[in-house]
Amino acid sequence: MTKGVGGSTIAAELERMSSLRGGAQPIGADELRARVAKAQSVMRANGVQALHLDSSTSTFYFTGLRFKLTERLHSVVIPAEGDLIYVSPAFEEAKLRTMIAIPGEVRCWEEHESPTALVIDVVRGMGYDRGTIAVDPATPFFTFDGLRRAGNSYDFVNGAMVTSACRMIKSPAEIELIKRAMALTLEVQRATARILHEGITTTEVADFINRAHVKLGADAGANVSIVLFGEPTAYPHGVPYPQTLKQGDMVLVDIGCTLHGYQSDLTRTYVFGEPSARQREVWDVEKRATDAVFAAARLGATCESLDAAARKVIAAAGFGPDYALPGLPHRTGHGVGLDVHEEPYIVRGDRTPLAPGMCFSNEPTICIYGEFGVRLEDHIYMTEEGARWFTPPSPSIDDPFRQES
Repeated sequence: MTKGVGGSTIAAELERMSSLRGGAQPIGADELRARVAKAQSVMRANGVQALHLDSSTSTFYFTGLRFKLTERLHSVVIPAEGDLIYVSPAFEEAKLRTMIAIPGEVRCWEEHESPTALVIDVVRGMGYDRGTIAVDPATPFFTFDGLRRAGNSYDFVNGAMVTSACRMIKSPAEIELIKRAMALTLEVQRATARILHEGITTTEVADFINRAHVKLGADAGANVSIVLFGEPTAYPHGVPYPQTLKQGDMVLVDIGCTLHGYQSDLTRTYVFGEPSARQREVWDVEKRATDAVFAAARLGATCESLDAAARKVIAAAGFGPDYALPGLPHRTGHGVGLDVHEEPYIVRGDRTPLAPGMCFSNEPTICIYGEFGVRLEDHIYMTEEGARWFTPPSPSIDDPFRQES
């Protein structure tokens, strides 16, 4: 049997998780203020007068505030100069004031009033009668439409020009939070392999994964999992039915958690039992592809060049070419931070040069419908000295977690 697969119980592993629980500090107010200052610098450089932030992870990034997206507008307006302004439903004002980490004026709208008209009034009150307003790319269309109708003297642009310019480069504090989140998930991956036994279902495993993350201190209710056995491992985002584990099955576990808003996302693939020659062959191709991506991850290299490096290995092994199946049907990776998928993207057409502070996944999945799939996913962060792993990659199909004896 593959090392590290089976041999423990759910109860034992959950008890062990409780003993490993450790703390991690959220982002503080000083860093939030520095982020706002950087956004304002980017805005001034691009001739943007104000940035509208909706109920999104970008609002959390700049202010530490979390709002659930509903039909009622919660907004933060960051001007190119001066203090930010919060826009809130009037009946939520008292609650909002208890949540604010960065001081700013609060402007409120009543239920019968237009919140988007209020946002435009806020911008005008900042001294900008015309000009350019950058709009959070996560803004719902009905809100954007309201802004456009109320602010017909303004030009509106995609706020990603500001938010992505800030968020794509992670600070040391952000990298430490992501490291901790990844470490939690790697520990859950190891524990998941230990609880496997013939007859266990994918739903039982997914339930364990969520409980284990919470035991380790991850944010409750914010954990995700894809657990697949056998032929369904060929489907990148899973199948809509449970599976029951049997000897010889390929096992694919793609999981992540959230820690103080920051995401982890790790995939391990191995065999329950003795791998066949075919399983070994494909697993080894996947391993070589991920190694090629890491080798290509040099400062200044384009994101698309990493995708090309993975595809070259996979095509040389007789898969593909390009997105054709059997082979790699999707991009090779994605940025990670407050969103599990964010810029930059490791895909053809993304010519963003790699720079210190960028964090992204390395996951050139091989899908063979009718047989199985293999995905090995770890994340890379860029330093002044080059690429570094957040988590140690799987050494082999026989020893997926290295530390297991």
